[in-house]
Amino acid sequence: MKAVCVKPNRELEVREIPTPTEPAAGHVLIDMDSSAINHGDKTFLARPTALSLATSLHDVWGASGAGRVAAIGAGVPENFAGKQVAVYRSLNRSSETIGLWCERAQVPYLSCLILPDSVRARDHSGSLVNVITAYAFLEQIREEGHKSVVVTASHSATGRALLALARRRETPVLFLVRSAAAQEELRRLGAEHVLVTSEESFEGRFATLAEKLGATAVFDGVGGELINRLAPHAPTNSTFYFYGFLGGAAPISVASVVFMMRNLTMKRFSNFESATVRNREKLGAALSDLRGLIDDPLFRTRIGKEFRLDEIDEAMRFEATPGAKAVLVA
Repeated sequence: MKAVCVKPNRELEVREIPTPTEPAAGHVLIDMDSSAINHGDKTFLARPTALSLATSLHDVWGASGAGRVAAIGAGVPENFAGKQVAVYRSLNRSSETIGLWCERAQVPYLSCLILPDSVRARDHSGSLVNVITAYAFLEQIREEGHKSVVVTASHSATGRALLALARRRETPVLFLVRSAAAQEELRRLGAEHVLVTSEESFEGRFATLAEKLGATAVFDGVGGELINRLAPHAPTNSTFYFYGFLGGAAPISVASVVFMMRNLTMKRFSNFESATVRNREKLGAALSDLRGLIDDPLFRTRIGKEFRLDEIDEAMRFEATPGAKAVLVA
């Protein structure tokens, strides 16, 4: 079968590899419909000093995708057989894994969310990574005692997923966007509190509204200069959780007196390290819970353009509107 594989120098190439026919125990074989290219894919491949590459048989790349289960291994629940699924292979590590940028993948079944028959698999080719990140984050801050959230990369797929989940939980959220157009779109999607960071009065309005909502958890996918602006105006006892770096290499520079006066905490958030993902029972419960919610339009992958597997170089260069993704079609 055809697959997109990663070489030791982190370049990609299309290869012919053996097609798996018998799934390993605890695994499913998936005839892939499509796979989204995430921001993280480009980051890890472009930076030699980034985190180590996730292992995959035949070095097949790809963490997000959707397809239909072709076969189930021993110990896999029967309800997975023949179902279309959204996949985030990084939820579980296995020496038997075959990455998703291919025609038939193999992953542990707890890397999959069963999709309703009423949805199109391709519309969820990049969804599960965003949905499970938002879900695990909301679970963590609830355990840590936070009642309300500030979201920075609000127009991203993860921001939209958090909007949908927070609305169902009745958790107040303050969304931050860069333009009036993005503000209008989020309001149309149901967000109540949305501020534009480029407005002249932003800092004052942020301080007032964050305090009113008790928004002491900041879910940040941007970093850099925006955090420098937020920290002096965040409510006392706020925690900044960093899960992304859309702001690039711009440094965070906050005076120590701000930390002392407002008792601020900064730490990274990783869904891999969250209790939701690390605990198999909790992960299974989360995936089961999300199965009943995944048809929410806010969870759909926004497809910028579709590419064949042998068009991988063009797909990696493709830049879409914020939040939209290049999608590989098997």
